[in-house]
Amino acid sequence: MIIDYKLIYPSGTATAFLINGFHTPQGAKLAKKQVRTLGKFFTFSFLWGFFQWFYSSNDQCGFQVFPSLGLQAYKNTFYFNFSAAYVGVGMICPYIVNISVLLGAILSWGIMWPLIGKKEGSWYPPGLGQGDLHGLQGYRVFIAIALILGDGLYNFIKVLSRVIFSFISVARSKGSRSTLPISDDDRPTATTTPISFNDRRRTEFFIKDQIPKRIAFGGYVAIAAISIATLPHIFPQLKWYFVLLAYIFAPVLAFCNAYGCGLTDWSLASAYGKLAIFLFGAWAGASNGGVIAGLAACGVMMSIVSTASDLMQDFKTGYLTLASPRSMFVSQIIGTAMGCVIAPCVFWLFYKAFDDLGLSGSEYPAPYASIYRGIAILGVDGFSSLPKHCLTFCYVFFAAAILINLGRDFSGKKVARFIPLPMAMAIPFYIGAYFCIDMCVGSLILFVWETVNKAQADAFAPAVASGLICGDGIWTLPQSVLAIAKVKPPICMKFLSRQVNDKVDAFISATLS
Repeated sequence: MIIDYKLIYPSGTATAFLINGFHTPQGAKLAKKQVRTLGKFFTFSFLWGFFQWFYSSNDQCGFQVFPSLGLQAYKNTFYFNFSAAYVGVGMICPYIVNISVLLGAILSWGIMWPLIGKKEGSWYPPGLGQGDLHGLQGYRVFIAIALILGDGLYNFIKVLSRVIFSFISVARSKGSRSTLPISDDDRPTATTTPISFNDRRRTEFFIKDQIPKRIAFGGYVAIAAISIATLPHIFPQLKWYFVLLAYIFAPVLAFCNAYGCGLTDWSLASAYGKLAIFLFGAWAGASNGGVIAGLAACGVMMSIVSTASDLMQDFKTGYLTLASPRSMFVSQIIGTAMGCVIAPCVFWLFYKAFDDLGLSGSEYPAPYASIYRGIAILGVDGFSSLPKHCLTFCYVFFAAAILINLGRDFSGKKVARFIPLPMAMAIPFYIGAYFCIDMCVGSLILFVWETVNKAQADAFAPAVASGLICGDGIWTLPQSVLAIAKVKPPICMKFLSRQVNDKVDAFISATLS
């Protein structure tokens, strides 16, 4: 795919150009400045997280609950979260992503959920908990799922059609060396171009150190055997033949995903995972733990399919930077082995430190956990589990996601860049609007910076954003250690309405007197 078809793998190519740029005199000088900038904002973000910790003795205290847009807006999750990480994410994400997320938040938490909430007792039973899928939470989760599935299905068909057309193009041009099998207008093409000296050099170096096929096939069979033997013991609902079937079909899907990612830079691993949820969940059935079986099969399928596209991106980077593919593969194995130890430890750290981990409205709500669980329930129990009129909303938003994507693809680049992304709009439907405000602040900072000095912004904005994200992320480790050690912040900074504050003052005065 890299040498014969010359697939572009945009992210891998961009990374390679960045790495190669560091090895020029100008690039080395710029890299030093970027590293210093990253270090400054990493330190600032870490210290800012430490400073905020002092004022958050419980979940309802601290800067993260500051009703910056008013108390009523705060009730609907519209407030600035003071999160350096989200500001950094907003600086990295394209403007259209941030605007799409904000539009999704306004549509859901600003309009839909308050209106549907007034139907309590009519559309769904009153008094249900915040996380009950038979209440308002059901609308949040399943409408978000409808948007995600509509967007995912459209892009799946789109990428699959490109793959099929490119294969047809290659088949028709046998005997000629094909380049990237799509043209600028996304149509299949087969052209022949002379191979440059650099490409010959890269190809020779890449092929010289390739991975033996017996190791590749043998390793896959060994991993499949280990999974078949161990996973059913971890998840009894996931039968051994489910795992076997997943490993049989996964290479085909992994190839399609890697090929499509090379054409479009879009990994559809989540789409294949959702497909696994429906198929294996329905196969197992509700009485045999179909929800758990579907989710476990989804994990197996997604890990295989996503690894294929990620590894090909890395191989593309290695190809362009003259790195050894064998050493890159070994590094991947070492990293995976380390992840098998580090990831559970980090999860255990968070699980012990945060009692509300994964719950809606908490600091770490794990939104996709509820969404994938909702997909599994939908696949096993059917539509009867949905609240009243929820299915109608799902149909509407599923169709809307497809229509929006059609509009983006057929309206031309000038218009398409103003059309929101359904996938991005779906995220705040469940999580809330608070992170959208932070991301839009980051986007605004970047916009002003680019207006004042675009060259400087292009060079240093990624470093600033990375520093903000990493510093805030690293702070969670000592925060978790403090929580495990039962060390609580000394101050609770809370915000009350004037009426509630008057009552509190009166109560305190009466108590003291």
